Parts: sequence; C-alpha cells; structure tokens
Amino acid sequence: MDKNPATDPETANMTYCVGLKLRGGLVMISDTRTNAGIDNISCFRKLHLFGTPGKRCMAIASSGNLSITQSVISLLTEGLPDAETGRKRTLDTVPSMFKAAQLVGEAVREVYRTDGPSLEQHQAGFDVALLLGGQIEGRRMRLFMIYSAGNFIEATGDTPYLQIGEHKYGKPILDRAVTFETDLYEGLKLGLLSMDSTMRSNLAVGLPLDVLVLPINACAPELLHRIHHGDHYFEELSRRWSEALRASHQAIAQPPYKGVTGAAAFASQPKPAKKRAAPRRKRK
Repeated sequence: MDKNPATDPETANMTYCVGLKLRGGLVMISDTRTNAGIDNISCFRKLHLFGTPGKRCMAIASSGNLSITQSVISLLTEGLPDAETGRKRTLDTVPSMFKAAQLVGEAVREVYRTDGPSLEQHQAGFDVALLLGGQIEGRRMRLFMIYSAGNFIEATGDTPYLQIGEHKYGKPILDRAVTFETDLYEGLKLGLLSMDSTMRSNLAVGLPLDVLVLPINACAPELLHRIHHGDHYFEELSRRWSEALRASHQAIAQPPYKGVTGAAAFASQPKPAKKRAAPRRKRK
C-alpha cells in the first residue's frame, strides 16, 4: 500500500533547520528533504520569506508533517481575520516581531482546529515546529521557535541559536563554538558544519540546503542561496571538517588508565558463596 505523506507518521521531523541570531544579524539554514518511507523521498522548500525589502524581512523555517506546515504557511500568506475589524492580519501588517510570533502561533492553532482531529484519527498526530526570524524597520531583530501548541520561545544572548527537526546531531558544534559575538559569516559556516554533521548521521536530512543571511537593520537579505549536490564549498567544508576531527583526536594522548580498578575491579571479584540455612528441627 502506498503511503500518504499527509497522514503518514514517518513524515514527522524528517528535516533539520537552524537559526542563529548574532550581534551582526540573522542566519537561517534548512534542508529540503521530506519522505514517507525510504522509497518515497521528495524535495520541498522549507525556508519561506515574507516582507517588503527595506521595510521588513521575516523568514520561517518549518519541520514536521508536510501537510500541516504547508497549511500554516498558506494561512499566513492569505491572512487571518481580525475578530474586531474583520480585516486580514498578515506578516506584512503586524507591528512587531513579537506580534508576528503570536500570529504564527495563532495560524498553527487554527490548522489544528480544522485538521488536527482528522489527522489524529489516522494515527498521524499533529507534528509541526517553526522558526521565525527577522526584523521590522525601527524595531529590534528577533528569532523565535513556535511549537505545535502555538506557544513559542525566543533566542537570547546566552542561547543565540534555535533548532527544529533532527537537531541532536548538529547541536554539539553549536554549543561549543557559537556565541552572540560570533561573526555573521562565521556563524553561517558553523551552521553549515552543524547541517553536515546531521546529514552524516541521519539520511532523512539532505541536500539541497536553503540559506539566508540577514544583516542587522538591513530589512533585506544579503544572501539567499540554495546549495545543491556538487557544491564545491560545501563539499570542501565537509571534507576538511572530517580531516580536522581525525587529526584532532589523533593528536590527543592515549588515555593513561591501566589495570582494573574502581567499580570494575569490585564487579570482577568472585561473589561469596551463599551459606546454606540450617535444617529446621522437627517438633515432637
């Protein structure tokens, strides 16, 4: 039986997206692979751009069930009605990034209201996570992660990056290397290393990759690029990172530990034989 990408639970989290909010601006990277099993692999854009150049620029990266994420993006594009005025509210009309995050959360809840029960009847679940980053002219740049319940958290100076999807493989490099003061294009490089590490460990994440670099106060992308198979820089980055890791671990001294000690020694000692209980005397 063919699997339906709209309801099949295997489509959940078949992606990796990362956003970095640094002093110099915003970096967002997403893969494009989706699948409903090993024999049904497709390519869909997961990084979506909104706004007016020079006035406002927002990007949304999506992970989870493809039908849900596409419905959320379509609803945000068409707009949500205002209960008081009846006018459509879109990301082009919200006054702040915080209001933009609230609008995205509201769109997620609206899709759940219409599609959630039916999906759950098919054991698909309501799986969606979104990264929203950007800036409105005269306001500060912000980066949010919106959950499937419509609530959200924000990147901070202490934690200047957010991830969705298959994030565990690419997290260590970001934890060790990224700070709020990291240069914008150094952040892009680290984000690509994070993506490469994820692709090495999980075949559900793959090329092409979509990349966005948004400098602070520009309100327009400085870089909007797709990395395809055969990209010279990305292949070189992957090769040199693997070589650097091998050289680093080989340069570290061998562990100095010798013999069997501690808990291991205790565990290896023979256990004392159990004493046999004395036979009970019979009552006369």
